[in-house]
Amino acid sequence: MSTDIVLAGARGHGRWHLDNIRRLQDKGIVRLAGICELDPLTANELPEGLGTPEQSADFGALLDSTGARIAVICTPIHTHTDLALTAARRGVHLLLEKPPAPSYAEFRRMADGVAAAGVVCQIGFQSLGSHAVPAIRKLIAEGAIGEVAGVGGAGAWARPESYFRRAPWAGKRRLNGVDVIDGALTNPLAHAVATGLALAGAPQAEDVAGIETELLRANDIESDDTSCVRVTTTRGLPVTVAATLCAEDPDDPYVVVHGDSGRITFWYKQDRVLLQRADHGPEEYEYGRTDLLENLVGHLTDGAGLLVPPDATGAFMKVVEAIRRAPDPAPLPESAWHLLPGEERRVVPGVDGFVAASADSLALFSELGATWAPPREVST
Repeated sequence: MSTDIVLAGARGHGRWHLDNIRRLQDKGIVRLAGICELDPLTANELPEGLGTPEQSADFGALLDSTGARIAVICTPIHTHTDLALTAARRGVHLLLEKPPAPSYAEFRRMADGVAAAGVVCQIGFQSLGSHAVPAIRKLIAEGAIGEVAGVGGAGAWARPESYFRRAPWAGKRRLNGVDVIDGALTNPLAHAVATGLALAGAPQAEDVAGIETELLRANDIESDDTSCVRVTTTRGLPVTVAATLCAEDPDDPYVVVHGDSGRITFWYKQDRVLLQRADHGPEEYEYGRTDLLENLVGHLTDGAGLLVPPDATGAFMKVVEAIRRAPDPAPLPESAWHLLPGEERRVVPGVDGFVAASADSLALFSELGATWAPPREVST
């Protein structure tokens, strides 16, 4: 018997969820019962085969009228907590898009409220559904790369100037006095941060001992588009992630686990792993992944283990909080970037190399000699 679902936020990234729900509906696992949008979707915006789900701008009323068992929330970051609690109060389980909240206080309010209501919440870090994650953990436990020295993450992406105008909250740290904390590390490349912390064995808030941030921007926005963060875990491991939306040659992001006798590189969007170790040739593996909505349904119907409960993103939320509390991102000098003709996007020459070097050496931009990096701010 299929599980009824309501999707809140069906445009933008919500399109991906519509297509995924259609895929699972074809398998008989779920049924799209309702869509919550301020303006109803037109027939052309609804993928074929999804029927005629009820539509409303009132999320609570829609949950009541459809009797949905699961809500997928893919709305602006600063609306997540209130919508999650609206569902939880009705006994509706959740798939909540990342980042789960714009501050640690809002995250705790959401997670505690969900727990008190007795409903299940899955956070939408799809990379943590990759079968590569447990496989890498097994390699580490078996000593394949010796003693782990740290984890680095690299994300060199490109986004046009229009990306930051796609929604009122895009590129904002705050909107109408409310935290949003959009930015390279907290939103588009958030998976690199969450995956790096997971592979370091430090996914929970209490696993974090300290956080250093360097937040910069080439674009005319409030939030960061070129940034790095270094988390020190309670076991003393550094987890460093460098990210930019101003790459010269954008490439797939990755996380690398450094050991004293080898390294494991994980391209998390491809579920691809490269193992390099002393006295062995390189070994490459490709893995499948478990869809997080499918896993949530399986958890509710068959008792399958939930892959990404809120507590598994607590350390990531500590990073969000450190970024929220850090000084506003420093604008790069105009000499440090240029507009790429034809693509209407800003490029920081050399940034790709600094992002890769950060993941390789676990160093921050300022420590790598980036002339545009400001003196380092330390937050905890």
